[in-house]
Amino acid sequence: MALDLHHVADGPEPAPVLLFGPSLGTDLHLFDAQVAALSDRFRCVRFDLPGHGGSPDVTDDLTIAELAEGALAVVGDTDFHYVGVSIGGAIGQWLGVHGGERVRSIAVLATAARFPNPEAWPQRAATVREQGTAAMVASRPGTWYVEDWARRDPAGEKRLLDMLRAARPGGYAACCAAVGAFDIRAELGSVSVPALVVAGADDPATPPATLREIADAVPGAEYAEIADAAHLLNYERPDEVNALLERHLDRV
Repeated sequence: MALDLHHVADGPEPAPVLLFGPSLGTDLHLFDAQVAALSDRFRCVRFDLPGHGGSPDVTDDLTIAELAEGALAVVGDTDFHYVGVSIGGAIGQWLGVHGGERVRSIAVLATAARFPNPEAWPQRAATVREQGTAAMVASRPGTWYVEDWARRDPAGEKRLLDMLRAARPGGYAACCAAVGAFDIRAELGSVSVPALVVAGADDPATPPATLREIADAVPGAEYAEIADAAHLLNYERPDEVNALLERHLDRV
């Protein structure tokens, strides 16, 4: 399926392109803090997943390969660096294996080469198709973010949960299918670009051991772990994540 993904670009056009792929249930504003920190040096391009943010909704199930092809269409023939969280990190792994010479580096956060409990994703998709994405809101505290962070930043928590409420059921469910079917473990050894792999120390969805599996499989990958952070660690701990990204991009 050819996807037309809504996207925005910030930063100078002659600068190297830095493409951002968001997590399931969020939109491109997940990366506001990263764009603020990096758009003076990079052309920061952010896209929305199908049925999220400004991207059209879909009805058919999707694969990570189809989402990655949609991300490639956003940047065209331009070389780029890639940063992705969760399903966005799965897209990044696919790009590292299959994206060709356009991909200059990847940074994958809070993701998996094979997501835990793959059998649960069809049920999540069915729930969202029946009840809407609001059905997922109650399960996000403690998963997307540590609850101490939510007490410190209730406005930030509201922005995240509003992204989820605004996501359309078709696109969310289609992306659930992509997550449940994803398994790139046997191919990660072929990644030849610089790679950064980052875990949230308190992430129950993709715990540190899951990220270490990626880092161990990708030749030369750098692994880092953010304390007091759960799944959406770049939103909870932007300063720490931005510092890691800057160092990673500098070494590229």
